[in-house]
Amino acid sequence: MKIEFAPLNIPLARRLQTAAVLQWVLSFLLLAQVCVGIIVILIIYNYWFLYVPYLTWLYLDWQTPEQGGRRCNWVRSWTVWKHFIDYFPVHLIKTWDLDPSHNYIFGFHPHGVLVVGAFGNFCTNYSDFKKLFPGFTAYLHVLPVWFRCPLFREYLMTGGTVSVSKKSLSHVLSKEGGGNISVIVLGGAKESLDAHPGKFTLFIQKRKGFVKTALAHGAYLVPVFSFGENEVYKQVSNPKGSWLRTMQEKMQKIVGFTLPLFHARGIFQYSIGLVPYRKPIHTVVGRPIPVHQTPDPSPQQVEELHQTYLEALRQLFEEHKGKYGVPEHETLIFK
Repeated sequence: MKIEFAPLNIPLARRLQTAAVLQWVLSFLLLAQVCVGIIVILIIYNYWFLYVPYLTWLYLDWQTPEQGGRRCNWVRSWTVWKHFIDYFPVHLIKTWDLDPSHNYIFGFHPHGVLVVGAFGNFCTNYSDFKKLFPGFTAYLHVLPVWFRCPLFREYLMTGGTVSVSKKSLSHVLSKEGGGNISVIVLGGAKESLDAHPGKFTLFIQKRKGFVKTALAHGAYLVPVFSFGENEVYKQVSNPKGSWLRTMQEKMQKIVGFTLPLFHARGIFQYSIGLVPYRKPIHTVVGRPIPVHQTPDPSPQQVEELHQTYLEALRQLFEEHKGKYGVPEHETLIFK
């Protein structure tokens, strides 16, 4: 394979953008393990005056990811996130005004490999979220397993992430007076295995828990499609039935998540590496679907609202795909 090296005269701003994205990718891949390792080392060398207070705190604070988390505006405002946003760049597009007297569930699609658009738009202060949706607070719901990692969980919560558990969703959506948004990446880890450039496969047909939750709390549903999410990485080919796909799916069933074998460019060359490609990401927020609060919805009510959501999602994609480089013949595939 021929290596294409980056030119030496790249502007400093672009180098800072690359560094910002690289640290984020490495944090996603390695920081949890490093944090667990730090605790293990402290225990092995008996630094009890460090690990005993922290583990006590961890025990007392265990439920915080299900109780709105602990965001930190100082961390969300780090300059590194501005460079992160500018690298791709990441854009947030509003198509409809939201009423801040209601609570909402944003269904985010597609998952992509690392959910770049969801993080950039809802976990930093450098997107247009506050300008486009004044009076709202967004919570990005992620797998509970990440909050079981000591130290890492503290860093994760600073961006505004919380658990995707039923209890956590209920806490966010029960706010009196409205103004809360639960952002849920509905396709989950399973969908990430189909996050190939040019593909629009969404694992949504059997995902109905979010609909039931919306009905139980009267939270309005909003489809969100992030154009370009699947373009920032390539994956090693993993068709259904291949040994790689089988192993990835087994991992997903055992631990709740899986990791695509992804690749893109490097730091000083454009041919291979873990740094994502510079592809623009346009996260389009659709029109809200009004939901009447139904504490104990019937299966038929859930199914009807689920179909309404799928239709709204498909319409959102069809209306905007031409603006963001998607060929006219491409359409969403629901699995």
